[in-house]
Amino acid sequence: MPDFSSLTRYSTFAGVIVLAVLSLFSMFIWSGWFILPLLVFGALSLLGLHDVRQTAHSILRNYPVLGHLRFLFEQMRPELRQYLIEADQDEVPFSRDARSLVYQRAKGQEDARPFGTRMRVYDAGYSWVTHSVQPTHIEDTDFRIKIGGKNCAKPYSASIYNISAMSFGALSANAISALNMGAAKGGFAHDTGEGGISIYHRQAGGDLIYEIGSGYFGCRTEDGQFSPEKFAEQAARDQVKMIEVKLSQGAKPGHGGMLPAAKITKEISDARGVPMGFDCVSPASHSAFSTPIEMMHFLGQLRELSGGKPVGFKLCIGHQREFMCIVKAMLETGIIPDFIVVDGTEGGTGAAPLEFANHVGMPMVEALTFVHNTLRGAGIRDQVKLGAAGKIISAFDIARALALGADWCNSARGFMFAIGCIQAQACHTNHCPVGVATQDPLRSKALDPLHKSERVARFHRNTLKALGEMTGAAGLSHPIDFLPHHLMQRQSDRSMVQGNQAFPYLPEGFLVDDKAADHMGYKERWSRARAETFNPPAEL
Repeated sequence: MPDFSSLTRYSTFAGVIVLAVLSLFSMFIWSGWFILPLLVFGALSLLGLHDVRQTAHSILRNYPVLGHLRFLFEQMRPELRQYLIEADQDEVPFSRDARSLVYQRAKGQEDARPFGTRMRVYDAGYSWVTHSVQPTHIEDTDFRIKIGGKNCAKPYSASIYNISAMSFGALSANAISALNMGAAKGGFAHDTGEGGISIYHRQAGGDLIYEIGSGYFGCRTEDGQFSPEKFAEQAARDQVKMIEVKLSQGAKPGHGGMLPAAKITKEISDARGVPMGFDCVSPASHSAFSTPIEMMHFLGQLRELSGGKPVGFKLCIGHQREFMCIVKAMLETGIIPDFIVVDGTEGGTGAAPLEFANHVGMPMVEALTFVHNTLRGAGIRDQVKLGAAGKIISAFDIARALALGADWCNSARGFMFAIGCIQAQACHTNHCPVGVATQDPLRSKALDPLHKSERVARFHRNTLKALGEMTGAAGLSHPIDFLPHHLMQRQSDRSMVQGNQAFPYLPEGFLVDDKAADHMGYKERWSRARAETFNPPAEL
């Protein structure tokens, strides 16, 4: 069956070539006046030829000639928008302002803005960092954090800004290559996503966080159960720096997934360890454990099989009591994960049913605050590093997450923008116009990994440089020193509150101290949590 989508993409380019040829014949047969259309269509033909050969812009390689209209409209949009369309902050899920910031930092362009803020600073929800009259200067902005507790033999010195989980299969081979090559150049980590470690993750040698989901891809038996032997083989790679068990993700917490058989290529089959010709199913829950205590023993097994590498888990917070069940299991077993990644419901690279995307899961700010305070209340916060994910693309986003309790941050869509994503929101259709989220070989060929990897590394470097400037403005020496009182948030047009009032740090150990007072209902929830089961007590 012919690929009509490819014909459509190149139809404009083909059309101008045909018109150029017709103009040439017409000039010789009828009139010399046809030299004018010949010059026009000839120039457009040369432009199209340049488009398909260049590597800087995926949209032009996939849509020669026609793609220039997008850039033209993009330049005209400020004027058009001012009178006809919308404000820079109106687009969702990311505004044009936010995307432009990523593009500019990825390309190394000027990212300063004239004429003051465009934010509505008197609207409820607006937040800002408090600055000092004695700012500091930070020379080295390669901010890092050590991840690995007392039982971790191979701790990892991680950047405080890394690539969040996106699987090969969801992203194209060239996209994965560009991301990992950029991570290698910039010295930060690339989360594999639950789709396993592909050859494209390995080629550049960038640091990997090996994510294990409920499908156990890359470390599974033929019937889909966890395989200790295959996991040990994967985890033994020097490139794998940490192991992350995915309980849930922000895009669709509590929801499984399926990759149709038609989309499973030989490379995807090899990376995931699944047969071709069959649908690839990710169950909604794990089969390797079913209770909090079993989960801790599973994490302990992974740490042992990996030779002592940092092991942790990722989740989007749902029932708060269930997370407390996990923390109680940590205390009872003595098996403390090296890290926890809190994924807010605003995370969203995975396609999800609308109800799940909009109405299931806790947003990152509240979830991070809850996890941080629960670990503090249990007296083990100093033993566990916290990562945060959920629309974190700017220096302020990182600073806010660190102030609320995170030790480092991950970003998925930020790095997608860095390799050329234009927020077409066609990720699940296999028709991504820039070759990022597709398995179409022609579309993905437009994305040049070598060129885009430079943008990945540059975006990371420039974002941390901006974070260093913001940290210095607050009078601090390292971003990890941000605390809630460094934030202010407007509650209404006439009131504002300091971050330590809106998102307070609760006392150390208060949950395990019978004499300590309750705070914000934490103790009441803690009393209903059980290390032996995720199910609620019978009396409820």
